[in-house]
Amino acid sequence: MIGWYVHHHGHGHVARFLAVQPHLRTPVVVFSSMRRPAALAPEVEWVELPTDADGFEDRDGVLRDPRDADPTVRGHLHWAPHGHPGHRARLAAIAAASVTRELQAFVVDVSAEVVAFARLLGLRTVAVTQPGARTDTPHALAYALADRIVAPWAHGAVPVTGLSAHGDRVLWTGGISRYDGRTPDGARESRSLLILGRVLDDDVREQVTALLHAHGWEVTAVGHDAASRVDDPWPLLSRSTVVLSAAGQNSVADLAAAGARAVVIAQERPFSEQDHTADALERWGLARRADASASAAELVALVEAAAEDSPDWARWQVSGGAGRMAAAVEAMLP
Repeated sequence: MIGWYVHHHGHGHVARFLAVQPHLRTPVVVFSSMRRPAALAPEVEWVELPTDADGFEDRDGVLRDPRDADPTVRGHLHWAPHGHPGHRARLAAIAAASVTRELQAFVVDVSAEVVAFARLLGLRTVAVTQPGARTDTPHALAYALADRIVAPWAHGAVPVTGLSAHGDRVLWTGGISRYDGRTPDGARESRSLLILGRVLDDDVREQVTALLHAHGWEVTAVGHDAASRVDDPWPLLSRSTVVLSAAGQNSVADLAAAGARAVVIAQERPFSEQDHTADALERWGLARRADASASAAELVALVEAAAEDSPDWARWQVSGGAGRMAAAVEAMLP
C-alpha cells in the first residue's frame, strides 16, 4: 500500500492527487487536514489529520499561539511547534498507519517535515516539489532525504535552484491536469473571457467586465466566491476565447489541457512560486503576464492581445503527466 500526504493549503495538492490516483494500480491511503473530497473514489481510504496551526493549551492550561512555540526550529524546519498536541497526533497517525497498513512508499505533497518523518520511518519517500526559490534549509533537507523528487511541470520551463544537486532523483512529469485527454466542449467562442478563480479584486473584475462589454465581449467569472463556484468549469475553459487565471501549477496545467489563450496573474505565494511560473509562461510564449497591480484598462488590452495568440501548450507536456507520476510512485515499490 502507498501512503500519500496532501497539504491542506488551497486546492492544488488535492486536485493533483485526484488526477493521479486513477492511474495507480496499488491501493493508497491519504493523510490530510482537508475533509475527504466528494469526488474521491470510495475505495480510497482518507485519514483526516488534526490541525497543528491553531492555538493550543500548554500543560499549565495557558492558551498558546504555535507561532510563538519555535515552529521553525531556528530556521531548520518550516513547521514543528513545541508542545502542540495536534502536531504530535498528526505524526502519530502517519506512524501508526505505516505499521498497520504495511506502507511501502510514501508521497508527500508537500511538507519538508513529513518527508523527513516518512524517511525516518524507513519508507521509500517521494517528495513533490513546486517552483520558486527553494534554497532554504528545510527544502534542502527534504530534497536530500527523498528517494524521488517529482516536479510537475515541463523540464527546463521553471528553474528551481535547489534541485540542481539532485538531478538524478528528479522527474519532471509535465503538468498534471484533471482534464488531460478530455475533448473540448464545443467550438471556441468569439470574444468571450473566462475569469477563473479569485484572481482579481471585486472592483477590478467589475471594471474589466464593463470595459469588455463595451468592446463587444462576453465575460464569465467563476470561483471567486461560494456563489460562483462550478463543479466542472471545463466547458467554459475549453470554449472561451481567453482565460484570465492565476499562475498556480494546477491552473496552468488546466490551461494547457484546454489549449487556452491566457492572461495569467501571479498570486502571492511562498517562495514566489507563481511569479517563477508566470515568468516561464511569458518566456515560452504560452501566456501573457499581467502584474497584480495592473489596471482594468491594462488587463483589457492584454485580453484583447491574447485573443490573437497561438500558444504551443504541448511544450508544457500535460498529455500523460498524471500517468507518469503514478508510474514514478509505483516504481518505488519493492
